[in-house]
Amino acid sequence: MSFAELGLCPELLRALADEGYEKPTPIQAQAIPVVVSGRDLLGAAQTGTGKTAAFTLPILNRLASQPRDAATTARAAPPKVLVLVPTRELAAQVGDSVRTYGRHLPAIKTAIIFGGVGINPQIDQLRRGVDVIVATPGRLLDHLQQRTVNLSGIQMLVLDEADRMLDMGFIRDIRRVIQALPAKRQNLLFSATFNPEIRGLAEGLLHDPASVDVAPRNTAAETVAQRVHPVDKGRKTALIAHLVKQGDWKQVLIFTRTKHGANRLAEQLVREGILSDAIHGNKSQNARTRALADFKAGKIRVLVATDIAARGIDIDQLPHVINHELPNVPEDYVHRIGRTGRAGAEGEAISLVSGDEKAFLKDIERLLRRSIPASPVPGYEPGSQPTAEERAAAASRPPAPPERERGERPRGGAPGGRGHSPAGARRPAAAAPGGNGAARHARPSRDGGNARPAGRSNGSQNQRPR
Repeated sequence: MSFAELGLCPELLRALADEGYEKPTPIQAQAIPVVVSGRDLLGAAQTGTGKTAAFTLPILNRLASQPRDAATTARAAPPKVLVLVPTRELAAQVGDSVRTYGRHLPAIKTAIIFGGVGINPQIDQLRRGVDVIVATPGRLLDHLQQRTVNLSGIQMLVLDEADRMLDMGFIRDIRRVIQALPAKRQNLLFSATFNPEIRGLAEGLLHDPASVDVAPRNTAAETVAQRVHPVDKGRKTALIAHLVKQGDWKQVLIFTRTKHGANRLAEQLVREGILSDAIHGNKSQNARTRALADFKAGKIRVLVATDIAARGIDIDQLPHVINHELPNVPEDYVHRIGRTGRAGAEGEAISLVSGDEKAFLKDIERLLRRSIPASPVPGYEPGSQPTAEERAAAASRPPAPPERERGERPRGGAPGGRGHSPAGARRPAAAAPGGNGAARHARPSRDGGNARPAGRSNGSQNQRPR
């Protein structure tokens, strides 16, 4: 099947050809005709399957088919499409997708709305009129409360990565936003994982929806090779340095549970001679944007991230993902390793598991309905003694700051605050505050993540649209 068979307008087919895309992914082939027909949709798709294009393309197709008279163009018409996402990075990714595929469509205007940045430029853009709003729930509510956005003309609502929005505590914000929308509209809900709360949201939002399920729910992509390395907790950083150096890995995304842990791990890897940086919710917008851009460009080998900060990271051909610690919620494991093995490419997901994480591993395997192969790395087996090099490195490290337990609420105040880079970071002047280790279930600040990443990664001609 080709994109030409999905009922898309010539301008969209031209944009897809510009990007080198010829054949739709399974989620695109199944979802686009449903959305074009006007039905509500419940989409179950893993990250990296081309889900974003599965809704941006039919959205643009609908907008292109609507007449735009001169009077409407001259005044600030209310937006017609609203896409809600959990994080700033994902908002930027979706916004880029709309702009990329809509480049040949006349006068399609998009606003990316999230917190952590000034609200006045967003107000000015909304006043001038936009067709599509891509927003995090919290900042959109700020605009609603200030009456700086008019949602009375919304024809299509998309909830992207609905599971993560619920995980982050946005369910009340989402319901408040929905109350501001017209009752008659088309609704699309996409989620990589499903639980009773997601099903309840779908039942209350969707009307006679078509269901698209391109892969078993709560499972990882088959293109991701998974393995576990048992190791003592205190030797995880040394093992990561060993794996990266021995394998000459050029691009590695590492997940930690806490923001302090992300900063500390990045600093320790720099001391091991591995160019690294960290990305998390307490870093400044510029620091996160720069770190992500440098990672995509290959200027650094390792990017250390927390779960929330990593949502929206879309890197073609990312070969390696490492779990420095296992998440204590099994669904997060699926999201983490979904950063690799995207759009049919092969990837590798490695989990470093210490003795106190065995229960988490069992929960993950129960969710996946399969066991993950485990093998110790020679020299790093549990109970083995650190090398002389490890002992010397450990002696030179400053003491670790106390970390906030998972489940504890973060302090109040504006997110994305500025701070300083940890000592020894690759850019001493970079803003990299060591924030509190925010809990997965703690209610986040209302910005929903961070800013738009700089630049787009260059995918090969054979890759599928996001």
